[in-house]
Amino acid sequence: MNSTTEEAPALPEADRVPAHAEGKRLSIGRLTRSKPPVPTAQSFRSRLRRDKQMLLMMVPGIAFLLLFFYVPILGNVIAFQDYQPYLGIGDSLWVGWQNFVDLFGNPDFVHAFWNTLYLAAWQLVFLFPVPLVLALIVDSLVSARVRKVFQSIAYLPHFLSWVLVIAFFQQMLGGAGFVNNTLRQFGMEAVPFMTNPESFPVLVVAQMIWKDAGWAMIIFLAALASIDSSLYEAAAADGAGRWRRMWHITLPGLRPVIVLLLILRIGDILSVGFEQFILQRDAVGAGAAEVLDTFTYYTGVIGGGWSSGAAAGLAKGVVSALLIYAANKLAHRFGEDGIFAKRAG
Repeated sequence: MNSTTEEAPALPEADRVPAHAEGKRLSIGRLTRSKPPVPTAQSFRSRLRRDKQMLLMMVPGIAFLLLFFYVPILGNVIAFQDYQPYLGIGDSLWVGWQNFVDLFGNPDFVHAFWNTLYLAAWQLVFLFPVPLVLALIVDSLVSARVRKVFQSIAYLPHFLSWVLVIAFFQQMLGGAGFVNNTLRQFGMEAVPFMTNPESFPVLVVAQMIWKDAGWAMIIFLAALASIDSSLYEAAAADGAGRWRRMWHITLPGLRPVIVLLLILRIGDILSVGFEQFILQRDAVGAGAAEVLDTFTYYTGVIGGGWSSGAAAGLAKGVVSALLIYAANKLAHRFGEDGIFAKRAG
């Protein structure tokens, strides 16, 4: 018997697919299905009409930023003047960079600058990891009720003002506080926890951990919730224990968030806190508690050196912006996006 070869019937001219478009169609048997059409770009006016309610909701926030953040930036011009309040910005004498020259030659400013870096290093090393550890502990809790109670207790101190926080520590660690009264009852000498300049960095970090570590934990908990749970199941099926799962899944999943928060913390490293330090400045002395924020306040507001205070604040802002830029560049070196992704090409 001779075998015959049947040829497929030729498609009509209208149904033929060009060779360059053959890869763009999905074949299912003898049927073909085109990819869905790409949505056309909308005009600016149509998008404005579509999102007008969202834009109206943004107006109060934009107005707040303009009035209280961007408009006051214009006041930095007094850093280049011999500013006199009764003359105003328009009639005050222009002195150029002289305020900055005097500022960097001021030993009080140099001391405040290095003391700020010293206290910021304490906060960065001992405060930054605590929210991460707390988030890992909360995430490992099995009982949902225990988790909620733990979170509520950890969040609560964030909503207290620094006046109440310092008062609480004074009642606990002050000269007539609970700890020292207990030590006296056992025949031991009182320890000056709240007035010792040498232990002041430890006290500051302990206060910040108690007040803000629980609130900072929220970001890490959100990042933990975004990690695919199937990764943990697959690792457990392969015999990985809790510590190996944390090392190979949890921490790599948190790395982008850790890098982002670290960059922001480095950029804010010169802002170690104002209320916390000014409330304890008299107790431990200016040598231990003087930072750039308190220096600016006492020089510009209390001392009447408006131009010097503005120059100190402007210098602090410029250095902070440069630190953010350098830290973001370093994040790109390690393959992370940082605050903004590296431009392609």
